[in-house]
Amino acid sequence: MMTIRQEYSPKELGVDLLCDLAGAFLFNIGIYNFAVNAEFAPVGVSGIALILRYLFGLPMGITSMVLNIPIVLVSYRLLGRRFLLRSMKSMIIFALVLDYVVPYLPVYQGNPLYASACTGIFSGLGLTIVYLRNCSTGGTDFLVMAIRKLLPHRTIGQISLVVDAIVIIAGGFVFRNLDAVILGLVSSIVTTMVIDKIMYGLGAGKLVFVVTSRESEVAQRIEENTGRGCTFLKGQGSYSLDEKKVVMCACNNSQVVPIRRAIHEIDKEAFIIITDSNEVYGEGFKAIGGQL
Repeated sequence: MMTIRQEYSPKELGVDLLCDLAGAFLFNIGIYNFAVNAEFAPVGVSGIALILRYLFGLPMGITSMVLNIPIVLVSYRLLGRRFLLRSMKSMIIFALVLDYVVPYLPVYQGNPLYASACTGIFSGLGLTIVYLRNCSTGGTDFLVMAIRKLLPHRTIGQISLVVDAIVIIAGGFVFRNLDAVILGLVSSIVTTMVIDKIMYGLGAGKLVFVVTSRESEVAQRIEENTGRGCTFLKGQGSYSLDEKKVVMCACNNSQVVPIRRAIHEIDKEAFIIITDSNEVYGEGFKAIGGQL
């Protein structure tokens, strides 16, 4: 049987623990120091724990861990043992920080809308740090990761928004205030934007496809103007059935205009398609398989 020691190198474990602490600190500031006083239910199991705190005075961190148990059992088979082991330490750290660290920090007493936005920002930052390490904070995060296994074309942020909406609406009934639903939605949307922007946006760029009869010259001019290499793809026109070469070039957003200008200088009749790319890995971009 593979042990935790075999699965985890000391360096990897150390980085994970530092990321867990940073993520727990940011996430729980959003939940406790901004959401509690504003009386709305934020994201996931933490939102449920906040509702139970409001109704029964239960400690949020311990309550979150108890609520995690059935969700872990349901999600274990789909997510796998390694992901579960990595995530259990995150769950424990998040719970301890929520009950024994952030309560000693000042609680925001101002505008509930500002509190909601700050909850979303801090929660999104905290969750993203953990997600980038291929871990989870437990709770509905397990459900989100499990759903994404089944629906890989959906982003984590999109799935989280749907799952969290259920908790937010429940919070509206508990707090008996429509504002609680609106504030919860604002918080969840901001969290989604932060997660998606960091996880998918920071490595985002453009993908340029060029259909031209002067592919070698176009590729050379692109490389001269931007330093970006190109790849030749084989194509065929559906009407003429003539074979064509397609030049493909991955670039960052700032290089689109110089590349388009380079193409126009060589072939004014070229057919150009420019599309977004969420993430690009390889030379000149992110390292393949790299983590935070």
